[in-house]
Amino acid sequence: PAYFLLLRDLNFPSSYLPTARKVLEITSINTMQHLLFAVVLAEVAVILALSFKTPIRKLLIMSLDRAKRGRGPVVVQTVSATVCVVLVASVYSMMKIQKRWVEEGATNPTDEVIMSKHLLESTLMGGFLFLGLMIDRLHHYMRELRMRRKTMEVIKKEGSVLEGEKARASDEVKSLKQEITALQERQKQLAAEIEAKSKEIRTEETSGIALQKQSEGFLVEFNRLSEENQDLRNQLHTVDSRISRLSIKKNT
Repeated sequence: PAYFLLLRDLNFPSSYLPTARKVLEITSINTMQHLLFAVVLAEVAVILALSFKTPIRKLLIMSLDRAKRGRGPVVVQTVSATVCVVLVASVYSMMKIQKRWVEEGATNPTDEVIMSKHLLESTLMGGFLFLGLMIDRLHHYMRELRMRRKTMEVIKKEGSVLEGEKARASDEVKSLKQEITALQERQKQLAAEIEAKSKEIRTEETSGIALQKQSEGFLVEFNRLSEENQDLRNQLHTVDSRISRLSIKKNT
């Protein structure tokens, strides 16, 4: 406003006022462009530092971890929202300039400069947002990778413990197999002994059956002899009775 009042005091034509306003806008845009260039270059440097394993990467990761605590996310979201609003305003300004060109059918050099400045500014702001998103994702994936590595180390330790247990289990299995082999051999020996004992039992059973049959034959023979003895006794008794009768008759 002071610049505009100075132009009026110097009796400059009023047609110079829009041009002066555009010059001031270009000057402010140049300052913003320098800031955006610096921020974009800083983001590129951060991405390069995160992409390679260097001591700086550890410091950056620690700084990002601390930045994401407390009010850090709120500040980042506020800055991102502000940049988005400025980006939308810049795009809207470019659309207005382009619409004016279409309506007038001619281009103004000052508008061309402002158009190029808005285009560069929009590109820088878009790059700023995109690179910020890349930094956030890189940090997130690096943190996930670090957690996965820790998990893998724990799994490897558990795997080594399991390997030791597996080796002990294999030794126990070998000893059990040896015991099973010894028991199988003992079982075979016992089976052979049982077979021998069963053969002896069958032989004794056969001998017992033969003896039983022989005893039955002896019993039959004994019964026959007993009957013959009884018959002989009966005959002797008959003969004795006859002899006694004959002797009685002779005496009479």
